[in-house]
Amino acid sequence: MSLPQVSQRRPKLIASDLDGTIVAHYGNVTQRTIDAFRKAHSMGIEIFFVTGRPPRWMPEIKEAFGIGNAICGNGAMLYDLQNDKVLEQWLMDAEDILESVKRLRAAIPQISFAVESHNYFHREKIYIPRWDVGLDNIGVDRIEEVITSPSLKLLARCSQQELTSDEMLAIASVELEGLATVTHSNPHDSLLEISAIGVSKGMTLAKMAARLGIDAADCVSFGDNPNDFSMLEWCGRSFAMSDGHPEGVKYAKGVAGPCEEDGVAIIIEQLLELPA
Repeated sequence: MSLPQVSQRRPKLIASDLDGTIVAHYGNVTQRTIDAFRKAHSMGIEIFFVTGRPPRWMPEIKEAFGIGNAICGNGAMLYDLQNDKVLEQWLMDAEDILESVKRLRAAIPQISFAVESHNYFHREKIYIPRWDVGLDNIGVDRIEEVITSPSLKLLARCSQQELTSDEMLAIASVELEGLATVTHSNPHDSLLEISAIGVSKGMTLAKMAARLGIDAADCVSFGDNPNDFSMLEWCGRSFAMSDGHPEGVKYAKGVAGPCEEDGVAIIIEQLLELPA
């Protein structure tokens, strides 16, 4: 894929989503991808892995890359990847979680819920987890029973896949307008990820770049799903994955090849050839 004609300078910051972008759907990261990020880091470029994952899913990323910063929970957490330490959080208040649950139960009767933070995952008994199988295995009848403090994310699922993630997002965006930020990271999973109002990957990445004295024109980002769109839109150069959500091209400035074909690594290799 060719670079968009936004800037012909080497970037100062590279931000990338993980799953479906640089981590294949079967869980692997290629050596070419690892080498591209490590080379960028060695040239003084700031690296941010920006993901919906909580910290408990990050050890494999630290092991694979050995470099970089992390923004977790779709922008709700700044995480020290190398030292396994939560640095800052922008959590969703318990009251807003409860109100979001109330509104979504009325709008989507078959919905079920879970809440998570960096050190817990609680779910309703009818919520069928895909990734945190074994965590909180008993569950509760209603998530309201365990919502007593702020959380990283509220998760809402149609466990029998009665609605797609996109269909759920269309409904929830109306119901939760002004109350919470709602998105999803998998169009096939019938799952919404809900954060505090204003919290997004793009918001937190912009905040981190500002602290480093780097403006959007010198930032590059990669992503494949709606939870990446704010980041793709904010960065001066950005790439939607060609096999990602079809709406991605509306927010990105360019397109990268599929994750399984080292699409991100190919773009980074081209970027590193540009003058500083």
